Amino acid sequence: MNKKIQLQDLGNKDYKATWEYQEELFKGIVDLKIQNRREELELATPNYFLFVEHPHVYTLGKSGDLTNLLLSEKQLEAKGATFYKINRGGDITYHGPGQIVGYPIIDLENFFTDIHKYLRLLEESIILTLQEYGLACGRSEGETGVWLGVGTPFARKICAMGVRASRWVTMHGFALNVNVDLGYFDNIIPCGIKGKAVTSLNVELGVDRVNEKEVKEKILHHFKNLFECTLVKE
Repeated sequence: MNKKIQLQDLGNKDYKATWEYQEELFKGIVDLKIQNRREELELATPNYFLFVEHPHVYTLGKSGDLTNLLLSEKQLEAKGATFYKINRGGDITYHGPGQIVGYPIIDLENFFTDIHKYLRLLEESIILTLQEYGLACGRSEGETGVWLGVGTPFARKICAMGVRASRWVTMHGFALNVNVDLGYFDNIIPCGIKGKAVTSLNVELGVDRVNEKEVKEKILHHFKNLFECTLVKE
């Protein structure tokens, strides 16, 4: 069981290019697992954790409803945004500047074979991070991601999640709003959930800007502890 995870920070990178890179890493792990099984080998499968920030883009999960995108193709162009239908779970979401996106591409057989546990630990790494900033946050029953004001009329989502898994290998992940222009969420019904708002860390803290590098370090600290792994920076 290889509990070493290679950490890569891709900076600001186009969504489609990043998706293709994810698929490349994902396929490499799956192919190695197939080879191990066919040839009765025990070669260690690698694990990756990608940090990235995307230019303005809307993505729709495989179970999503296209009507949750409230913009036409021309309106998307006018806003400098792109749109993709993708192969993760979940509905529609937005990615853009000021958002920390994390894509763990890991072989869960190196850790545990439970996709629900995986999602809960991903959520927990964000919850513990936000608690360090004094925010009371948690889960909303029946909805993935991390929320503030759960159980009140002011429930608001601060972190969206959507993953894909095959042969216990994961891809896609989470998107935490840190310094995001929330106006871009007005163009969709986020995650297909009507009547609930979206928020950003800087808004909740009442500051112009939060140090994103610091937030990433906190996320990695909690992720490392929860998954009992070793993170290796590339």
